[in-house]
Amino acid sequence: MPQPPNPPRIKITHRPDYRDNYANSVQVRPSAWDFYVQFGTMDQKVPEEVEINLFQGIYLSPQQAKAVLALLQTHLVNYEKAFGEIRLEPHADADRVQ
Repeated sequence: MPQPPNPPRIKITHRPDYRDNYANSVQVRPSAWDFYVQFGTMDQKVPEEVEINLFQGIYLSPQQAKAVLALLQTHLVNYEKAFGEIRLEPHADADRVQ
């Protein structure tokens, strides 16, 4: 029986425009073809207004979105095993995590 081919090595590099950012606001807009994920930071200077400053939008194919979901789920389960349950605030909804 023939041997399966060796999987290719994966080489990860950073492009010159690569940046790390912190986001405490994530919004998702699905369409028939993809998911558009926007990242930003929230700031509340007065009680009656929250300002969200978006800094990056990324389109994901449905397949890549599902792979990201599985990856995040695995890491969240391991995080909660190590540090305890993560609780969401009551007003957070499924489409917008802030």
